[in-house]
This record gives sequence, structure tokens and C-alpha cells, in this order.
Amino acid sequence: MSGRAKLTVFAALATLLTSWSLSPLVESQAWLLQAALLLAVQSAVGAGARRVPLARSLTVAAQLLVSLLLLALLFAGKVRSTGSGPLSYFVTDFGSLFAQGVHDVGEYAIPAPLTDGIQLLLVSGVLLIGLLVDLLAVTARTAAAAGLPLLALYSVAAGLSGGGDASWFSFLLAGAGYLVLLLSEGRDRLAQWGRVFGSAPRGRGAADSGISSGAVRATAPVRFGRRIGALALGLALVVPAALPALGDGLLGGPQDGEGAGGSGGTISAVNPLVSLQSNLNAQDNRVVLRYRTDSPQQGDQYLRILALDDFNGSKWEASGRSLTDVPEQMPVPPGLGEQVRLGSTEVTTNITASDGYTQRYLPMPYPATSVEIGGKWRFEPVGRTLVGDQLGRDKYQTVQGAEYKVRSLLLKPTAQQLQKAPAPDPAIREEYTKVPDNLPPVVAETARQVTEGTKDDYSRAVKLQDFFAVSGGFRYDTQTASGTGSQAVARFLADKEGFCIHFAFSMAAMSRTLGIPARVAVGFTPGEKQQDGVVNVSMRDAHAWPELYFQGVGWTRFEPTPRSGLNVPDYSRPQAPAPSVSAPAPLPSQGAVQPAPAPSASAECPPALKKLGECGTTAPQQSAAGDGGPAVTTVLGWAAVVAAVLGLPLLPLLWRSRLRARRLGTGEVLAAWRELGDAAWDVGVTPDEALSPRRAASRTVDLGGLEPDAAAAVHRVAGAVERALYAPPGAEVSYAGLADDVLAARAGLLASAGRATRLRALLLPRSAARISWAVAARWSALASATSARWSALRLRLPLRSRG
Repeated sequence: MSGRAKLTVFAALATLLTSWSLSPLVESQAWLLQAALLLAVQSAVGAGARRVPLARSLTVAAQLLVSLLLLALLFAGKVRSTGSGPLSYFVTDFGSLFAQGVHDVGEYAIPAPLTDGIQLLLVSGVLLIGLLVDLLAVTARTAAAAGLPLLALYSVAAGLSGGGDASWFSFLLAGAGYLVLLLSEGRDRLAQWGRVFGSAPRGRGAADSGISSGAVRATAPVRFGRRIGALALGLALVVPAALPALGDGLLGGPQDGEGAGGSGGTISAVNPLVSLQSNLNAQDNRVVLRYRTDSPQQGDQYLRILALDDFNGSKWEASGRSLTDVPEQMPVPPGLGEQVRLGSTEVTTNITASDGYTQRYLPMPYPATSVEIGGKWRFEPVGRTLVGDQLGRDKYQTVQGAEYKVRSLLLKPTAQQLQKAPAPDPAIREEYTKVPDNLPPVVAETARQVTEGTKDDYSRAVKLQDFFAVSGGFRYDTQTASGTGSQAVARFLADKEGFCIHFAFSMAAMSRTLGIPARVAVGFTPGEKQQDGVVNVSMRDAHAWPELYFQGVGWTRFEPTPRSGLNVPDYSRPQAPAPSVSAPAPLPSQGAVQPAPAPSASAECPPALKKLGECGTTAPQQSAAGDGGPAVTTVLGWAAVVAAVLGLPLLPLLWRSRLRARRLGTGEVLAAWRELGDAAWDVGVTPDEALSPRRAASRTVDLGGLEPDAAAAVHRVAGAVERALYAPPGAEVSYAGLADDVLAARAGLLASAGRATRLRALLLPRSAARISWAVAARWSALASATSARWSALRLRLPLRSRG
């Protein structure tokens, strides 16, 4: 087998081994065999085209065409055809299957079912990466660059799967495939050189020929290269696990947070549950919202995004409802009676969203009565949510950087009001008690067993909440896969471990089986109050909770998730026995702004309240510290890694900005002229030291395509340079607007340049070559000085010590 044929085989093998990292994303691995077969055919087509030989572009085109035909044959009939002919299939039907795959990715949590659309995305993605690897490693003979598409494939897989126990094995396979590809290319290049120089291989005749046969052991350089590769791969696996700052990096799983999953930036407006799992366990835990409120119970102020009220057996989702214009005064919340409404308090909350938070649904306290916000928003009356309107093609209004004011009602229902609530409206009961046909019987049976002996819906709801949070033996586990269907609820009841999604889904489903209208709300917990009164809401504050409907009160929040730091509503707490014959003291308010001066004695606290965290109040800082947050070393380590990753590409930009400020800050004409020349150099106008200032200015204006204002600024600077060079001593050469003229000329040069040129001028300025010149000059001066000192020292030594 020739060297190029070996490269083809190893390129396909490296792609296939890296593709294994995608296996945790779906429930079945049947797609891997299909991807392997199609990848082998694609590589064989490339090998045959190179033997003809064909041009590189024709080789890639042939591989691409064959791959498309194979995909068309493999997925033919997977979607109902809407037209006739091959063009209709490729453009319409094949495209709709791709769109269905993208939709399925957003709908299902990991591991997702292997639908036809997801299978098409996986197989076609592997073929695309394989084509790029084959192009770089075999066609272009740059195997090192082939690591970029392999790294992209592994990074996407590792980011979506969130690591896990098998992540080290996936990385080992990917790294081994890449190293074998590099070794194969290196041996092929070495063979093209002819005779191999190095230590003589063992075996008869090897010393004479200098070439080792297949039965002869590898030469010392090859063996040493293998050892280096094995050592590098071993360090890549061991070092992240040994260092606490890198423990959750390339190979490690997510830290304990509020959920499981990888990082993620926002909660999707289409299916928030997929991103909720990622946001809960984000490594950076950045702040997404900040707010001030006059609520006397800030600890109860959850920021609600939307409600999921349709449970179809495979997932919970928001029903498709019509939108209206945002009213100045929102209507009364559904089911809210006059008695509870009169006992409520209207509070005002001023919220500011971060620039990186691109959610289409507006986070608000529930129930909001009015909202003041700029932009184009629509109101969904049933869920009482605000949705960003469409601004253009594939562009929508988002919360990004928004500042808005929300007035909302702080409802204070009592346990007696909930217990005596009349039967809900028949339409409400019919819509919000629907359960799918495939809901396992164990869900309804468990609900009946837990609530046995209760006589009203409120008591059943409290029993369910207590079952999940206290008495049922459930464990809060952020590493559990976040299934969203009927089987996921049954699996959660059997395994008894999960995070907020599992608890909210299960309690809502079980409530519906008991005839209690229920839905699931998604949003944020109240956040952490700062010393200046501002409350920070971070990504790990993302949360899901069940809402149950009671006539006269409306939709009411319950909290079944057994995690410290969550506020259990006063009306849903289990009743504690009185410690003595005397009148029982009231339980401390969970939402009180000021903590109690001292916690109650543990001996007087019932076990149920101990597990719910109701035995005395704790400072928010203590609760956060014990909530599985990252250690200081982890934060510092990640900060250093992020600073290095972000800082290295920005070093030329920072150097140019600092140099520009220093030059223009001196007010010297020649320094400003040098800055203007470097600004022109950055956009492609190379400097010419032989020209006079006036000729150089005209050249900069012509080649830079400057507008009249910017051209006039360049000529003013050139005139000042001429005065500085030729004016008599003591003459005034500078002027007040010198720095402004240089900046105006630079802005004109950037504006007239193309996008790629402008981007390079900012991130990779050509004038940064002065750094290498300066380093070379200093190194040359240092070498000359060292050589001179060594020569002088040798002259001083006695003759006997020389030579």
C-alpha cells in the first residue's frame, strides 16, 4: 500500500474514532455503522480520483457528489415527497428532513431518540468532517491542519453531552486517531526523502542500506517520536484530572450546580428545557439579570419566563396560543378571587438584562399587572407572558440589554383559603388535567398511594410536595439525564434521583392524574441580594417548578425540589406539631428581608422542616457557600484559562491601542506621523520612507481611498511634519487638533477598507511587525555584547588555560 493510500485510510479512521464522541447524544448507535460505510466509500472515491489523477477541486467535487447521492439513497422515503423528480427531492424533501432534524435537536433532551432527522444530521456531519480531514491530510498533504475539523467535531460533542464517565475514552479515541494520522504522514514524508538518517536499525543488511524493512524494528527517531506522542496523550488525560482548576475542563463532567449538562448561554424560547439543563450547570455562572424591588418578601419573587401546559407524552411544551398587543393594564389573573386580591400587595421591580441574554420571553414576577419596556413585544393572555415580536427575517425582539419595569401582585393566600377552594372551572379542569395515553400506570398509582386519606386538592398537593421534598427518599442529583417524556417520569419515580425538571414534571403529572389542574413554569429563582440592594440572578438560578390551579387563588406555586436555598411557600409547608401546650409560635417567613437574629433550637425542629431547611434562617452567603458552588481554586483556575484564551488573540489589538495612546498623548508631531503611517500600513498601504511628508500624505490618500474630510486631516498632519523638519528652532510646529486628525484619518482608512481588511487591521495589524524587528534588534545587540565580553575574557585568561 502506498503512502497516500495509508493516509487515506488513517484519515477516515481518525474521523470515525472522533465520531464516537457523538454517541452519548442519542439513545441508539446504529447510525455509526452507516456513517462508517459511507465514510469508507467517500474515502475510496477520493483515493481513486487522486490516482487518475484529477485536480484537487474535481476530487473534492467527486467526493461531495457521491456522498450526496449515498445520503439520498439511504434516506429515501424517510419523508413524504411533495414533488416529482430528483431536483424536488434534493431541494424540498431532503431539506425538510434536515429541518426536521434541527427541530428534533431543539425538542429532545440528551440522550435524544434516533429520529430520521437526527440520524441525517449525524451521518451528514460525520461525512462533512471526513471530507475536510481527507482534503487537508491527503489531498493538501497537511495532516496537522486536519486536527481542526476533528477538534471541532469533538468539541461540539463534548459540549452538548456535558462530559461524563465516558468522555475520557472518547478523547482517547480521538487523540489516538489524530496521532496515528500524523505518524502516517510523517513516515510518508520521510520515505519521499530517500535514505533515512539516524541510528542504525537492527537486522542484517540494515547498516549497509540505511533502510529498514517491514520486519525490522523502527529506528531510534521513530521510536522516540512514538514515545513523545504517547507521553503527550497521557499528559492530556492526566493533567486536567490532577489539577483542581482544570478538573472540569476538556474531559471532566460538570460540577454540581442546579442541573446537568454543558454550558450554555440562554434558555431557548422554543423549548427552554434543553437549555435549562445547560444553564443550571454553566461553568462561568454569569449574571443574566439584575433587579431592584420594593417587595417585602424578596425571597419569594421568582422571575417566571413561561408556562408549559401541554403534556403530549414525549415532552412538556407551551400550547400554541394567539398573541395580542401589550395592554397598559393587564387583566385580572385567571381564577384570582376578590378576597385574595384585596389581601395582596402591588410591588414594583426594575429589571436590567445583560447584553449576553438573548431570550425572547420576558422574565417577570407572577402575576404581573403592567410592564414598561421598549421594543416590539406581544402579550400571551393565558400564560400572562410577553414574547418578542418578529423584527425581520430570522430576527426577533429579545431581552438582550433591556431595562424594564414590572408591577406585579404579591399574593398571600392562606392554607385555609386553598383548602376551602371550590371546584375549578370545568374548562380549566378539562384542559389542564389531560394526561397522555402512554403515561405508565405507576404514575397514577403512586399519586393515589401518596395522597391516601386526604379529602381535598390542597391536602393532596401538600402531600405530593412533601413526598418529593422530604419523605419519599428522593435525592437531588445534577448528573441525571433530563428526560421529558412519560417514561422519564416513571424512571424518575423508580430511581429517585434528579434535579428540578424531574421534580416539577413528576409532581405536575401526578397532580393531573388526581384531577388537579397543573402545569410547569420555567424561570429563575429570586437570586442573591447584594449589599447595595441590587439582586443578581445568574444562570444557575434557572429553575422549573409546578403550578397548581385553585379556584379563588389562581395558579399557585409549589416547590417539590429538595435543594437548599429554595423557598418553600408559607401556604404549602407541612404543619409542624406544637412544641408545648402553650400557643405555637408562628414559623419564620421564608421571604423575610431581614434574617432572624438566631436560629431555633434543633431539638424543637421537626425532621420534615429540617430537610426543607426551615429550622432557622441562614445568611444568603452561607447558603450559597454550601450549595455545591465552585471552589476558589476552581474559579481562579478557570479565570486564568479564560484570560489566556481570550487574551492571546487580543494581544496585537491591545498593543496597538496602547502604542496609539502613548504616541498621541505626547503631542509630538513626529510621533503622530508614525502613528498615521502605521494606521495606513495596517489597512495595506505599505510605508515608503523615501517619500517626502507631502508625497507620503498624497499616497496615503490615494491608496487608502479617503473621503475629503479624512484626506484633509492627513494633509494637516503632513504639513505639521514639514514644519517640524524644516522650521527654524523654537517655531511652533504642533497644533491642538493633531491627535483628532490622526484618529479621523485612521477612521477613514478603516471605513474605506473591506470587511476582511478591517478585521485584520484590528486583530492582526501589519504594523505589529515592529515588535519582531525590535526583538531581533535587541537580541542582536545582546548577542554582540555577549560575544564581545567573552572575547575580552578570553584575552585576560593565562595562556595555559586557553584551548
